Amino acid sequence: MLSRTADNLFWLARYMERADFLARIVEATQRLSALPGAYSAQGAEWESALESSGAAEGFHVLHETADEASVVDYLAFAPENPSSIRNCLEYARTNARGVRTALTMEMWDTINGAWLELQRFEKLREAGRYDREALSGFLDFVKKASLDFDGSAYRTMLRNDAFYFQRLGLFLERADNTARILDVKYHVLLPETEAVGGSLDYFQWTAILRAVSAHTAYHWVYRASVQPWLVADLLILQKQMPRSLISCYENIARMLDLLGRAYGRQGPAQRHARAVRARLEQATTRDIFQGGLHEFITTFVEDNHRLGVEIADQYLLS
Repeated sequence: MLSRTADNLFWLARYMERADFLARIVEATQRLSALPGAYSAQGAEWESALESSGAAEGFHVLHETADEASVVDYLAFAPENPSSIRNCLEYARTNARGVRTALTMEMWDTINGAWLELQRFEKLREAGRYDREALSGFLDFVKKASLDFDGSAYRTMLRNDAFYFQRLGLFLERADNTARILDVKYHVLLPETEAVGGSLDYFQWTAILRAVSAHTAYHWVYRASVQPWLVADLLILQKQMPRSLISCYENIARMLDLLGRAYGRQGPAQRHARAVRARLEQATTRDIFQGGLHEFITTFVEDNHRLGVEIADQYLLS
């Protein structure tokens, strides 16, 4: 496979996964900001949305304060935000057009249909008819488009190198997103005056679980009220949780091993992925919290980024 084709497939999946994540972040932040004053984080919710999406620096170049209207618009539609939902869907479609023959009809229809539907929402925004109900419809549309793309890829693609690169991009992006939302919750949302385990902490962790569609799974696994260390355990160390870091890295390592066998050669990307997976397998929740959740997540995000660079060097750059 040409490196350019592999690159397009890899980033197509990343952009679709990123759009889904941003929609979930906006939805979760809306829930947090709607809590009664006694349970609120005193305006930190929308700043946390920017932090978790990695868009805070770019946002504050254009805006002084992070309120709901400006943050939602920046994360959803702003052309100047490279990672806005609108741009993610445009970049995904551009990458899909570049590898049209490598996609199944169902995959292309999902991406192209999402792009066309996006135009309708943009017209509503430009006409000033973009209320909370319209936003809710937009977020549901983005999540459905991502799920449809994921499902069509899984159910219709041949299990060859095109499939491996596409899934590799998806799981690398998903791991980064899960790590960021955990880190932001622990270090931005909870005010210094609020106790861990308090009512605000409980509502925030519940919102995080709902943001990654893990609220029901949490209660199935732990049969307990929401506790920070159990949420961290679910989203970091539980292999049965699809969005957990260890589940993502099991899939990343497997896709890289399949690519290694397909091309008859292993490389730095395979070795790095196995090393990260091994560290996650050996970790315990107690060790993570004793060493600092923020420090653990920071190291993981750096390792995940480095793996992306190694994958690019090994496969995606001609």
